[in-house]
Amino acid sequence: MSTLLLITSSPASIHAWHALGLAQALNRKNEEFRVFFYQDGVSVANALQWVPDDQRKLTSEWQKLSVRLPVCVSAALARGITDQENAQRHNIQQHNLAEGFELVGLGELADAVQSASRLIQF
Repeated sequence: MSTLLLITSSPASIHAWHALGLAQALNRKNEEFRVFFYQDGVSVANALQWVPDDQRKLTSEWQKLSVRLPVCVSAALARGITDQENAQRHNIQQHNLAEGFELVGLGELADAVQSASRLIQF
């Protein structure tokens, strides 16, 4: 059974942390899953987000999982998050997409929904 984790909650939300916890559990059990960051959930891919030293950084925790981390390109651009290619295309002076994250179109989400046995939104 494959699971799609659709993460729409901002990194400040407890729901975003619950999504990470489920992903870690699925990963430990070697269960098939995919993730997709959409709406406010794309903010986890912002490399310029500051987190105090005494707190865990959600971005780093996702990077440690070593899974594909697709991020909706439109939602990311609307929230000031871009990779180098889109920065050049849209005349933005710098890029800030965190390492390991990848900007993709909504076609990726449609494909993931179609191939998943279950979808869980956070």
